[in-house]
Amino acid sequence: MGRAMDPIVLRSMAKWPDVPDVYGWLSLDRRGNWLIKGERIGNAALKEFISRNYTSDARGRWFFQNGPQRVFVKLAYTPLVARHEGDAIVDQCGRWFGLIEAFLDEEGSVLLLGGSGIALLDDRDLERYADGAESLPRVRRQEVPKRFGFVADPAPGSGPFSETLS
Repeated sequence: MGRAMDPIVLRSMAKWPDVPDVYGWLSLDRRGNWLIKGERIGNAALKEFISRNYTSDARGRWFFQNGPQRVFVKLAYTPLVARHEGDAIVDQCGRWFGLIEAFLDEEGSVLLLGGSGIALLDDRDLERYADGAESLPRVRRQEVPKRFGFVADPAPGSGPFSETLS
C-alpha cells in the first residue's frame, strides 16, 4: 500500500505475534465509510487509525491491523473507494490514487484502477464521468473480485491464492 503502519502497531505485532484474526466485525461501504457491526464509525481518530493501518494480504483479503490483530474487512464492492478532491483523486484513506484506467459495470458504477488497486468511484462523483461513460471498457460486477485479485467477504483460509499457501 505504500505507507508504513503506525509504530505502536508494529511494536505490538512483534510483542504478540499469535493473536487470532477477526472476521465479520468491520466493513467498508460503497461510499468509503467504515462500519463496525453495520454501524457507521463517526469517531474521526478511529477512522484515521483504521485508514493508516489498512492493507491486504497475499490472498487478496483486506484488513485493518489493530495492534497485533488483523481485523478483516467485508467489502460492499471494492477494497478502495475513490473520490475527487479538486483535480486529484484520493481513496477512502486519504491516499493519492494514481488513475491508470476506468471501467463501467452493468449497474452504471465506475471503477478506477490505480497503483494501489481497484476502487469504486464514490457515486457523488459519477457526474464527472457521465459524458464519457459509454466509451469506458465494460466489466461485470460479479467478475471484479477475481479479475482484480481481492476477496469481498474474507473468511479463514479464503482467497484466490489460499490453496497455494500453507
